[in-house]
Amino acid sequence: MTAIGFIGLGVMGRPMAEHLVRAGHEVTAYNRSPEPVQALVAAGAKAAGSAADAAADADVVITMVPDSPDVEDVVLGEDGVFSTARQGLLLIDMSSIRPDTARQIGEEALARGVRFLDAPVSGGEIGAKEATLSIMVGGAAEDFEAALPILEALGKTVVHVGPVGSGQTVKAANQLIVAGVIELVSEAIVLLEAHGVDMEPAIKVLAGGLAGNQILERKAAGMLARRFEPGFRIDLHHKDMQIIQAAARDSGVAIPVTALVAQMLVALRSLDRGSLDHSAILTLIEDLSGRGRSPFDRGATASLVEPPGPPRPTA
Repeated sequence: MTAIGFIGLGVMGRPMAEHLVRAGHEVTAYNRSPEPVQALVAAGAKAAGSAADAAADADVVITMVPDSPDVEDVVLGEDGVFSTARQGLLLIDMSSIRPDTARQIGEEALARGVRFLDAPVSGGEIGAKEATLSIMVGGAAEDFEAALPILEALGKTVVHVGPVGSGQTVKAANQLIVAGVIELVSEAIVLLEAHGVDMEPAIKVLAGGLAGNQILERKAAGMLARRFEPGFRIDLHHKDMQIIQAAARDSGVAIPVTALVAQMLVALRSLDRGSLDHSAILTLIEDLSGRGRSPFDRGATASLVEPPGPPRPTA
């Protein structure tokens, strides 16, 4: 049993923390809103009043929060992890943040005698619930080995990819690919529907060939039904695309297709669709094709999370 402080119980953080409780670890949890903490306490965890409290008696601290400033706050802030961290603490940040922020925290951790890994994940809410996440880990090899038994309780594919910051760089590449594939699947769906193709068998045969991918397998059914309850929100993928573009600028790498998809996410947010699942890129392709299903209020979330109703009568 390991004493683990877990900070951030969002859509993915909560099921991840639950897996650690079920694995027999002593989990002390902190979240800005108390409701997820109370639910985790009912499952056998302890509650903390702050990030500092969660870290005070921990051997390992895991952070799973939305963005770089959030990680900086809960780790470097006045009441953050480093204010109570013991020498030798293993800090594992599983958020998706800027690689340079991860390196900054790694340097600060080293100065304080704290071991640090950046270990972002891929797999979304389903992967978190099923403990099948892909986890890409940056940091010292010996720290990775120490963290491996804990990470294996959360993910199916756990890989050490290099020094601190490498995990976040690989995650940026992951998000680049995911956004691009969702956009192409969206184009394919709109094209197929425009030609009256029987969609379910079409998706089945596409998924079985060279075009097969996880988006077709996990997202296509919801996209066909126009159900976009968030497993991973457009707002968060927009944030990741900004990270990707900054990393590309810093290294002088051209990412023209990614830049185009990033602008599509900007457009979706301006249409008040940022809270929808990232598969709602489909709705923008429909709009651009003049095939939007709710032309009177296309930006309203309610019109996109329920299947379309019958056509409105015309006068």
